[in-house]
Amino acid sequence: MTNRIVEISNPCSLSVENRQLIIERDGALLGTVPVEDMSVLILDCHTIVYTQEVMKLCADSNIAVIWCNDKHLPSAMMVSFDAHNLHTKTLREQIAAKLPVKKRLWQQIVIAKIKEQAKCLRQMKKDDSSLVCLVSEVRSGDTTNVEGKAAQIYWQTLFGSDFTREREVPGINAYLNYGYAILRACTARAIVGTGLHPALGIHHKNQFNPFCLADDLVEPLRPLADRYALGAIKKFGSDSDLSPPVKRFLLLMTQEAVSIEGKQMPLQTGLQLYAAGVRKALGGLAEKLPIPNL
Repeated sequence: MTNRIVEISNPCSLSVENRQLIIERDGALLGTVPVEDMSVLILDCHTIVYTQEVMKLCADSNIAVIWCNDKHLPSAMMVSFDAHNLHTKTLREQIAAKLPVKKRLWQQIVIAKIKEQAKCLRQMKKDDSSLVCLVSEVRSGDTTNVEGKAAQIYWQTLFGSDFTREREVPGINAYLNYGYAILRACTARAIVGTGLHPALGIHHKNQFNPFCLADDLVEPLRPLADRYALGAIKKFGSDSDLSPPVKRFLLLMTQEAVSIEGKQMPLQTGLQLYAAGVRKALGGLAEKLPIPNL
């Protein structure tokens, strides 16, 4: 199986032999994973020990590495800048992209996000009419912040009138944080694989954020994490913490299929085509983004 997301959440030692990730504890072999099959490695235990060769091989193989904090939420990420052999040329085109181009691309992303939010509401048997009406109001650059208006309607409809989106609150918000972080990591991996720099965003511009472009591109994918968060609530309850079973359930979203221009494909294949389309658009070779449909 390719594009596997591997999570390590117990004390162990990691090493590499013959391009296999070796997982051991107290000298006993727990398992092996071919490096070629991996796309993301999640380290969610403070006593994991790994060799430098593990990180080097992950970088060489364009495997995103995520470290989690005490709350089991992703807190740091490593992606490779050597995943594409035309990185410098692509970076120059990315820097030179004109503001009108970026504003048109952001318009496409916001429209796609609102459409996916509406689709999520329909799937959950909830009223999507207010969101559908907002799609036509999105202008270049979303200067009137239709995205924000849609978000307010979406959250209240999806999770109830008492829900507020707060990052530090446990339960539903923790499920959402974890799901978004996984999608962000997969998106960042696809971005660097095309030679683009993840810090140079289309819309997001926070100087302290090294993954602004990933935060741009992941927006239309967020309803996928929302859907799985709802599934986790039904299965484990809204007050459950991020236990291993909850995280395993949320990670199932990475096995979903998406469609681009009517063609079905694995999520991470779709992300690669999506990122490649962004590279072409920023370089003036395309106008429409191939945004995955969930």
